[in-house]
Amino acid sequence: MNDVLNWILDAVGSVDPILRTVLAGVGMLLETSVLIGLIVPGDTIVIVSSTVLEGPVEYVALIVAVILGALAGESIGFYLGRRFGPWIRRSWLGRRIGEKHWDGAERYLARRGGIAVFLSRFLPVLHSVIPLTVGMSAMRYRTFLAWTVPACVLWTVTYVSVGAAAAEGYRSISDQLHFAGYLFVGAIAAFGLVVVLVKRWLKRREARFMERELPPE
Repeated sequence: MNDVLNWILDAVGSVDPILRTVLAGVGMLLETSVLIGLIVPGDTIVIVSSTVLEGPVEYVALIVAVILGALAGESIGFYLGRRFGPWIRRSWLGRRIGEKHWDGAERYLARRGGIAVFLSRFLPVLHSVIPLTVGMSAMRYRTFLAWTVPACVLWTVTYVSVGAAAAEGYRSISDQLHFAGYLFVGAIAAFGLVVVLVKRWLKRREARFMERELPPE
């Protein structure tokens, strides 16, 4: 396992650090804009990129690149929602999302306001739909940014830190433990499980809030 993992880390690490950082930022731009986030796995991009960081400069550079990429992608989604929102919603891709998700995003935004923008960064589907939905709403771009910036910062710092810490821990023990690779994979899997559980908890909590806020029949 160690040999396979070392080969993977060496392959990722062989990419020029500047290019690797730029690609991570571009990946996040795609992940957060125009529903591409339903296809491009931003979580994976950030975790993989963070496992080969060398020193605080690369660590900070990756965090900045991912945050800027995410904000650029969400800003694109916002402005496309402003200009072409209804058309996108009626398009083939918009129909694939389904009216249920579009209507749910609209109701969620109407009832939760800025909190919906913040929490959507951590919720499946909504993190791709909300920027467009906000663009179609009366919320100003300044307000949108005020809520989405802290969410992007929290998300990015968490993912980059976990990936970097897990890789550093693996490297420090890989020469002594032949099963260190399994510990690394287990740590990443445990983090993934925590993320899934937190997302499910948030989704259930917000669904209960929405049910309480619905007017009686």
